[in-house]
Amino acid sequence: MPLNNPILDATLNGIDLDEIKKEMGPPPWARPVVLADHVCGTVIYQNPGQDNDTHCHDYDEWWVVLEGEIDWVVEGREDDPVQAKAGSFVYVPAMTFHHIYPKGDGPSVRLAITLPGTGHMHARPARKATVSVER
Repeated sequence: MPLNNPILDATLNGIDLDEIKKEMGPPPWARPVVLADHVCGTVIYQNPGQDNDTHCHDYDEWWVVLEGEIDWVVEGREDDPVQAKAGSFVYVPAMTFHHIYPKGDGPSVRLAITLPGTGHMHARPARKATVSVER
């Protein structure tokens, strides 16, 4: 069934990932699935090795990896990338630069949870993030 309205809202409370992939075709692509005044959810489908730019946002951002493998190089822990696979949750605080690297043997799918209408920032913000990791 074609997705006449790809955005979840009060009248469309569910969308199937396989239907979205069928309609959108092979990667790369990004498809919003939730778009409200206070939250945006976007499904992102990429091939391994596809480059993403280094950037940050002025809000917290997080993802759920649905398929495949992805590394996140996060400012403050460049020597210890977050290695995520299907079922992993990844969080990057506001004003923290990060670079996303899809990897593995096949495409990856992630759901990005962000604020609507705010773009990527490529200029370094006034402060540098400090991230500590306890193990």
